[in-house]
Amino acid sequence: MTASPDKIDIAEKFGQFSEQWQPKIVADLDDYEIKLVRLEGDFVWHQHEDADEMFFVIDGTLRMDFRDRQVHVGAGEMIVVPRGVEHKPFAAAECRIMLLERKGVPNTGDGPASDRTAAPERL
Repeated sequence: MTASPDKIDIAEKFGQFSEQWQPKIVADLDDYEIKLVRLEGDFVWHQHEDADEMFFVIDGTLRMDFRDRQVHVGAGEMIVVPRGVEHKPFAAAECRIMLLERKGVPNTGDGPASDRTAAPERL
C-alpha cells in the first residue's frame, strides 16, 4: 500500500528555521531531494560533475555567478545549473530558495569541504 501524500506548507517550513546556507529537506522525489534554504551573502565557487541543480526563488533575489556572466533570478523565477558548470550563488539580502538536487550531492560540490559545507537536515 502506498502512503497517502500530504501537502507541504512552504511558509510554515521556512518558519521552522532561520539559519542561512543550511539546506532543509522537505520532500523526496524519486532520486532527488526537495530542499529549502535561506541565503544571504556569498557562497563558494563549486560544481557538480554528475548532477544538475535547480534553484527556485520563493522570495528575494538570487544572483548566480558563472565564470563568464551573472544571472539575476527573482521571486517566482528559477535557474537550472547544468552538471559540470562552475557557479557561485550570491544574495545581497536574504532570499528564500527551493532546491531540487539529487540525493547525496554535497552543497559545495565536488571539491574539498569548506565552512559552507552542510549536511542537510530533514524538516
